[in-house]
Amino acid sequence: MKRELDALGYNIVSLKLGQVVFNESMPKDNSKLEENLKKHGFEIIKDETEVLIEEIKIALIKKIENQDNLNISSYLSKNFNKSYSALSKLFSKTEGMTIEKYEINLKIEKVKEYMQLGELNFSEIAYNLNYASSSHLARQFKNITGMSMTEYKNLQQWERKTLDQIV
Repeated sequence: MKRELDALGYNIVSLKLGQVVFNESMPKDNSKLEENLKKHGFEIIKDETEVLIEEIKIALIKKIENQDNLNISSYLSKNFNKSYSALSKLFSKTEGMTIEKYEINLKIEKVKEYMQLGELNFSEIAYNLNYASSSHLARQFKNITGMSMTEYKNLQQWERKTLDQIV
């Protein structure tokens, strides 16, 4: 992505998950940029609410990647310096699902990734994702995917969603 933005003449200060910081302000006509981003499944977020929702999603992805065992309400309140209730209401209203449901969906995609890599057993996967037990994870996996973890693993048809397709 960085190479393509450079080719369009943008001077990038930083590029990280969900965010690009440019050295200068955006031109009024950024249709080429929008077209290029759309080609790769990205878009420019202009609304403050949309920005906050994307930041919540990124924080949840980081929480799972870092195997942070802090509960979701404490984690988000701490990261955004806002009440969890306010964040939760805004997220549900905007995305049509709760933050908790979104986190579960992220975890299920992470489970699929772990299974595809084949390095961990189900108990280790449950432990890495801070589940109280592998049976709790197995129930959530079946509720979301419609099949057991063993069935999914044996099929070896790794139908995974990209992170932006979760909602």
